[in-house]
Amino acid sequence: MEELGSRHRNDVQYYVIKRDGKKQLYSTNKLILSLSKLLKEDKKAIEKIKMIIEKEVEFLVKEQGKISAVQLSTIICTSLENGGFKDARGSYEKFQRDKQQNFDNNRNVQYKIAELEAKEATVVNENANKDSRIFNTQRDLTAGVVSKTMGLKRLPDHVAKAHEKGDIHYHDLDYTPYLPMTNCCLIDFQTMFEKGFYIGNAEVESPKSIQTATAQTAQIIANVASSQYGGCTFDRIDEVLAPFARLNYEKHLNTATKWIDDPEQRELFSRERTKKDIYDAMQSLEYEINTLYTSQGQTPFTSIGFGLGTNWIEKEIQKAILNVRIKGLGKEKRTAIFPKLIFSLKTELNLKPEDPNYDIKVLALECSTKRMYPDVLNYDKLVELTGSFKAPMGCRSFLQAWQDTKGNEISAGRMNLGVVSLNIPRISLEAEGNREEFWTLFDEKMKIMHDALVFKAERVMEAQPENAPILYKYGAFKDRLDADDKVKSLFINRRATVSIGYIGLYETATAFFGPDWENNNRAKTFTFDIVKRLKTYAERWSIETDLHFSVYSTPSESLTDRFCRLDKKKFGRIKDVTDKDYYTNSFHYDVRKNPTPFEKIDFEKDYPRYSSGGFIHYCEYPKLQSNPKALEAVWDYAYPRIAYLGTNTPIDHCYQCGFEGDFHPTAHGFKCPQCKNTDPETCDVVKRTCGYLGNPQKRPMIAGRHKEIASRVKHMKRSEYNESN
Repeated sequence: MEELGSRHRNDVQYYVIKRDGKKQLYSTNKLILSLSKLLKEDKKAIEKIKMIIEKEVEFLVKEQGKISAVQLSTIICTSLENGGFKDARGSYEKFQRDKQQNFDNNRNVQYKIAELEAKEATVVNENANKDSRIFNTQRDLTAGVVSKTMGLKRLPDHVAKAHEKGDIHYHDLDYTPYLPMTNCCLIDFQTMFEKGFYIGNAEVESPKSIQTATAQTAQIIANVASSQYGGCTFDRIDEVLAPFARLNYEKHLNTATKWIDDPEQRELFSRERTKKDIYDAMQSLEYEINTLYTSQGQTPFTSIGFGLGTNWIEKEIQKAILNVRIKGLGKEKRTAIFPKLIFSLKTELNLKPEDPNYDIKVLALECSTKRMYPDVLNYDKLVELTGSFKAPMGCRSFLQAWQDTKGNEISAGRMNLGVVSLNIPRISLEAEGNREEFWTLFDEKMKIMHDALVFKAERVMEAQPENAPILYKYGAFKDRLDADDKVKSLFINRRATVSIGYIGLYETATAFFGPDWENNNRAKTFTFDIVKRLKTYAERWSIETDLHFSVYSTPSESLTDRFCRLDKKKFGRIKDVTDKDYYTNSFHYDVRKNPTPFEKIDFEKDYPRYSSGGFIHYCEYPKLQSNPKALEAVWDYAYPRIAYLGTNTPIDHCYQCGFEGDFHPTAHGFKCPQCKNTDPETCDVVKRTCGYLGNPQKRPMIAGRHKEIASRVKHMKRSEYNESN
């Protein structure tokens, strides 16, 4: 590969020295793009100005060997003036002033709080899990506004401006870098249960029953979620909780021995009572998680991984998780949004009818058709991609295999330090069809990505153990640190990940090859080259820093809107790119098209090979409640091909008229197609927001995500649905 970051024009490199002293490769095309609106797309005028600017820049570079941003701005103004475009010069100067004013506003606490008080949609609807009507959410949003303004001031200037312009997205500015917080994690529940822990002023002992274990689980989740800003996962929950359910069983067996003479009846009594305890415990956990509010003003983003347990208690826990979800919450049996359920499939365990746990797969299929969860993890493919089996941290962030100094495989107790995402469609628009220019600009932006990610990781390392005791002192991150220990020890040696995010491969390829490029081998190879390039950077930076840089297919809940909105303002309305008002998540097939689930899986299956730090696949279906076999066919097809698959199927419910199915999208939400009901109190609308589900009727989402959801087309045609049935 050509040395990353280099470019030559007739063996001469043109650099612009920015106001912060950073060097940036000069590109006339980028200038012309910003000027084209001012010149009202007059091609002759644009070409004339381009020649004048290039001549002036070349003269100055030859004379000085470099050019400053101030000098470049002067050249542009003079060139417009000399070219007879006085009005355009005035517009350009105003554009420059407005851009600086925008930078200043983003660092002005009073200005940003005024936006919040005015209920600016991009602020109050940024996170679909936050109800901005609630006091503690309002308090968190206010704190977030302050944190963002202070965070932008903390960031290196070139990183902050790249974020504000939309070249990159520095995720979770409302928490970091103002505070040195971690992102998402796999909580080490097993060690915490075994050794005990502290929460607040209370010392918590090892649980003596499954009911106590699940109660402690809810408390741990609440505290961890309040000490970081991303999702948390209880992996292998069936296997971790089983020993505590066995304590219930042994207690019941002791009771039965006193009162029941027949050994078989004793066993039956003990098992039935233990099954009831397990169900009640898992039902309580479901309710506790959905009634929790963290210090961030939201329900904790929680996932639970299960499905690999083999003994009867582990299987009962699996069944209870699924049956509780199928039953629903409350009198109206609403769909629980959290925790996200992630069911593991494995050959010779639960994949085929002859496997011992196949009955639980059948139950998982029923649950998925009725509640959209569980998503499924395919054991063999995940091990192939990441080196070991573990659930994602939160919705999709995966750890790679890692061993401690004793050679023990460690997954639980590890974490992610944060994400910065690259706006790839913007690079394609700036390149204007020039592939060489695309790669030059790409490498230039990756330098900023490097600085942003290293800054993010180094900021987290400034935390002290007492800042987040549940994480650092009491076992959520496994190793228990003393007050004088450095938290850095939990992150280096590639124990933690730092994520290179990306968005919009569909739009990127569309800019070069047109909107129907999915079957164009040259186009698809180009998109693979992009994620391969990201992986090359990740591997290089990992060696340089001793952190694990991973490539992450960003969920893009609000970013799908933000990047597209900024690019539409900069480049105008471009068909099939900016005109949709959203960008397509990561490597996904265009949501407006209707391949079969099998075609979609085949199209997407190879991308995670280069982005194994975070990924998920989805398929869109019609109603499946009466046809779980259709879903099973897709699960079975997916097993050897992809590692992680989600189910999107209509499960909306109207309690006024009894309709069940897909509510129709409107400009302001969703409505019942039968009685036109839109009242969130009398309907239950559940949509896949990104990795997690959301209830957009109760908690509206950002406009671009709403439009993306409204654009989704089912991947199984009605005829295929009927045939599989």
